[in-house]
Amino acid sequence: MAAIDEGIVREYFEQNGFFVRQVRKHAVQARKKTSAEEIDLVVFNPRWNRESRKPDFFLFATELPYLHRAIVAVKPWHTDVFTPGMLKSSPEIFRFLEAEVQRGAERFFPPEEGEGAEGPEIFAKILVLPTLPTQEPFRSQSVELLKARGIDGIISFRAILLDLIDKVEINRSYRKSDTLEVLRILKNYDLLSEPQLDFLPTRPGR
Repeated sequence: MAAIDEGIVREYFEQNGFFVRQVRKHAVQARKKTSAEEIDLVVFNPRWNRESRKPDFFLFATELPYLHRAIVAVKPWHTDVFTPGMLKSSPEIFRFLEAEVQRGAERFFPPEEGEGAEGPEIFAKILVLPTLPTQEPFRSQSVELLKARGIDGIISFRAILLDLIDKVEINRSYRKSDTLEVLRILKNYDLLSEPQLDFLPTRPGR
C-alpha cells in the first residue's frame, strides 16, 4: 500500500509542475530506518520565484507555486485522525525532521548559489496525512504541535485526490500512470460525481 500512497502524492506534485525524486524503492520493516530512508519523496519547483512569499501551512494546490524545495513524508494511516494525543505518542512521524535527513536530501537537489549550510534550511518539511481533528481546540492544538516540532506544511490526502480528480480528463489516456488512469475510468463512468468530489467544506481557488 505504501507504494500506492506515495504514487498518489508523486502524481500530485508532478501535475503541479514539480520535479520529484523517490529516494528508495524498498520497504523497511525488520529494523529501524536510516536517516536517508526516512525520506519518502524530495520535490523541487523549477518555476519558483526567489521573491515569492512563504507558502501557508495548509498546502492546497494554490500554495504550491510558493514552495521551492521540500522533503515529503507520507503517512498513509487512512483510518486515523492526527489528534494531539496521537501526535505526542507517535515519535516516528517526526523522524524525517532530523538534520541528517536534510543533508541526505541535498544530493538529489543541491543548494543553489547563495544557499549554504550556514544559512536557513533549504528544504521545507512537508507532511502528507489523512486528516486533522475537525473540532476545536483539538484541531488548533494539532497544528501547533506540528509547527512546534518543525513541520513547515501539511497536505491532506483529500486535498490531493480532489486536485488530481479535477485535473484528469476523461477523453485522455493516461497509460503511463496507473493512478491517473484509474481516476479517469472512475470519472468516465460517473463514479466520481460532483457531490462525491466535495471532500472539503470549501474548495480553495474555486
